[in-house]
Amino acid sequence: MRTLHLSLLLLLLFSFNAFASEDKIKVKVFIAGMFEIGENQGDKPGEFQFWYLNYFRHASPIKVKGAAGSVFCNNAGVCGSVLGMGKVASSSSMQAILLNDAFDFSNTYFILSGVGGTPPAKGTIADVSWGSWLIDYDLGHRWKPEEAPMGKPTFMPRSGYEKIRRYQLNPTLLSWALSLSQNIQLKDSVSAQKYRQRYTEKNARRSPAVTYGTHMTGDTFFHGPGLSAEAQYIAELYGADDYVMTEMEAAAITQVINRLHGTDKILSLRGAVNFDQGNPNETTLEHLDPAPGQTAGGFAETVQNIVLVGSAVVDHIVVNWFTWQHGVPNFPDSKTR
Repeated sequence: MRTLHLSLLLLLLFSFNAFASEDKIKVKVFIAGMFEIGENQGDKPGEFQFWYLNYFRHASPIKVKGAAGSVFCNNAGVCGSVLGMGKVASSSSMQAILLNDAFDFSNTYFILSGVGGTPPAKGTIADVSWGSWLIDYDLGHRWKPEEAPMGKPTFMPRSGYEKIRRYQLNPTLLSWALSLSQNIQLKDSVSAQKYRQRYTEKNARRSPAVTYGTHMTGDTFFHGPGLSAEAQYIAELYGADDYVMTEMEAAAITQVINRLHGTDKILSLRGAVNFDQGNPNETTLEHLDPAPGQTAGGFAETVQNIVLVGSAVVDHIVVNWFTWQHGVPNFPDSKTR
């Protein structure tokens, strides 16, 4: 009799767990924006508005305790949210969402999306970049240049951060992202075209393109040729690709996702809305605090470009979910970066 009761109890527990699992939203792709300027539609767009218009305009907001913004999900299994700017806001929001019982993230692909700055030697305004490496700019030792031998680096890594100061994102997934998006026609603006001509570097003066490289995560808005060179030095020191984009969240969010789901299904997607240093005719402070009419322009076009590029990957994954739900497929020609 006791055996029968135990069997019934186990059956009930199994049925409850199965029901609970079925009741969760199975997230195929999660899109993370970091800030929105106002509303999700009908005003000046921030990082999330065009994602919202593409995927979530008919979705109801899902409140998540501990997250900066509501989560939106469509019927195809694509979800997204505004996580907040900077490492703490964004990573704490991501943690709250990942641990919320409303969602099943067991097979999810993550796109960490936003704007950033680019060194003029590597990129230009309205570029869209896929991250091959994510590096935390802040984890280490720094000192003032005058307190070190002239011309020597003013940064060195601090021991104990080896596992969280850099992440190489899945090269096969990166190859898929580049292949699916590299031929997309990117938007541009007259103001951005004029602004680029203030710079002498060939890459700074060209039309926007889809690129890839190291995304440097720092809570500090670092500017100027000296700190840009330091970011490149750190990328080389860590054996990563060239530094091509400065941003404030991706390495921190990746640390949170990694604890629960690993890093194989993470993509970092950034659009360049400024250069990380001034042109030859302005100081770093003038670049940081430009006079009226001296800003880069092209912001609206860049946030549209991010979604144009990212949507090609999101849509491919969803349409081909039968294959992608089991993990990142082999890239067709076996080439990875």
